[in-house]
Amino acid sequence: MRSVYLDYNATRPIRPEVVDAMTEAWRKTGGNPASGHQPGRAARALLEDAREGILTLVGAETAGKDRARLIFTSGGTEANNLAVLGMAWARTGGLPGECIVSSLEHPSVLRPAEHLLDLGWRLHTIPATTDGLIRTDWPADTVSPQTAVVSVMAVNHELGTIQPIRDVSRICEAMGVPFHTDAVQAAGKIPLEFRSWGVSAMTLAAHKLGGPVGIGALVLRGETPISPILFGGEQQGGLRPGTECPALAVGMWKALQLSCEELEETARRLADLRRYFEQRLKQAIPYIRIHGESAARVCQTVSVGIPGADNQVLFTGLDLAGIACSIGSACTSGSPEPSPTLLAVGASRDEVRGSLRFSFGPDTTRQDLDYTVEVLSRMTAGLRGKTATRRL
Repeated sequence: MRSVYLDYNATRPIRPEVVDAMTEAWRKTGGNPASGHQPGRAARALLEDAREGILTLVGAETAGKDRARLIFTSGGTEANNLAVLGMAWARTGGLPGECIVSSLEHPSVLRPAEHLLDLGWRLHTIPATTDGLIRTDWPADTVSPQTAVVSVMAVNHELGTIQPIRDVSRICEAMGVPFHTDAVQAAGKIPLEFRSWGVSAMTLAAHKLGGPVGIGALVLRGETPISPILFGGEQQGGLRPGTECPALAVGMWKALQLSCEELEETARRLADLRRYFEQRLKQAIPYIRIHGESAARVCQTVSVGIPGADNQVLFTGLDLAGIACSIGSACTSGSPEPSPTLLAVGASRDEVRGSLRFSFGPDTTRQDLDYTVEVLSRMTAGLRGKTATRRL
């Protein structure tokens, strides 16, 4: 059976170069990087080289009074929790305050914000346009010196829409409010510009780049106040206790390095594939909807809505045909609830129920996309008349 992988937004399979770099790191040292003996110091050197290398690649300050910090975590979810909860609690001394997030955020931002709400905080949610972008007029009227933290993602995980990060950062800067961005889906697709974006904190995850699962990072500007959410040892300044794994850090560094080197060519090739795929889908299924189509999007994400379809049925049928895609965020794949992202951009529940996400990678070909369109077209062949009848 043919195998087509179109779920790169969930995970990019680990790159052979990353495996080689990690294997070499494991060979070089087996010491604990927190230990003061020679094996420990060797492990620490590998870890700090990776930390410095990642900071450089994301455009952060690596020297001087504004030197950025990088906190290694278990992945993007932990880094987002640390950003939202840690920055909020540091700002208010643990007392209830005010938090602002966008309605398009990943669950690992939305749920910590909702946790603050449960603890007595005020939570404001920035609405989205039907194009899949946040409304930038809203933060301008809502962010105040009393706001503890604002979090807006750089690229949406379902739609691929590129959010106006610089506009929000200017508003937060004027009010002296810490601003966090989740850049998990931006890395490897658009240039990461931590310093020029003007953000206080930025989240990364290695496995979206062809790096290892199990490591992410939170980049912090200068002395941005943040409180720990885990407790134990004094690793990473006490902000994220637990023994660090140098090999995972080296793997993340290598994956990011390769992604940055290949970014221009990757973006050009995948953008061409995206245009081709959307054109073929519209020809085969004329009533299909491309979510966020009119907005600026990253090169390889296509979110479609097929009125009258059941995405669980489509997903299973595609899987049986050897095609891997997604119903939405991988982190909510077990939830029966409709996508909050699609509801936030004004999609009807019927459209959400018939929505799928396709995301491309280096191995994707036009033949893969032709096959996907062919299978999807066969599965939805009888829907158009049923949909029209339902609307009457």
